[in-house]
Amino acid sequence: MGTNGSTMLKPLRQGLPPLDPAAVSDAASCALPARYEAVREARQFTRRTLDQWDTADRFDDVCLVVSELVTNALRHALPASAPRAREQLAPVRLHLMHWTGRLVCAVRDPSHDTPIARDTDDFSAESGRGLFLVDSFSDSWGWHPLSGALGGKVVWALFRLRTGE
Repeated sequence: MGTNGSTMLKPLRQGLPPLDPAAVSDAASCALPARYEAVREARQFTRRTLDQWDTADRFDDVCLVVSELVTNALRHALPASAPRAREQLAPVRLHLMHWTGRLVCAVRDPSHDTPIARDTDDFSAESGRGLFLVDSFSDSWGWHPLSGALGGKVVWALFRLRTGE
């Protein structure tokens, strides 16, 4: 899994100048607890952050994608440990990074499992559409395994922003 991390990041680089981490103009992150109320907290954090950055042109798309990525992390990436222990930990983290003309939202979780986009024809289904929506509303998305002390993975989505307004 770790050997193909660069391929998982390739969509982040396709058709765009390289994303230099040192050139990021704004960045923000927040820790999210292991409970479903964290999805609302992630949306509120995203709203406040994007308002500060004056990046409203993709606001609805970004909030939808943040909701899906956080929901997926909570639903599929957390160990099925005792509920009490899960409530005290903040194992999911939302990162927002803003470059001129681009925004990346990334959700870090403790799982090493590959995110799987389900090929679903039933759009009225209650689940299984999360990564389909991420793919539909972002300009590209992917994931990258983490190593070392952090472990787990990061699932990210890239948004192109209008510039020069």
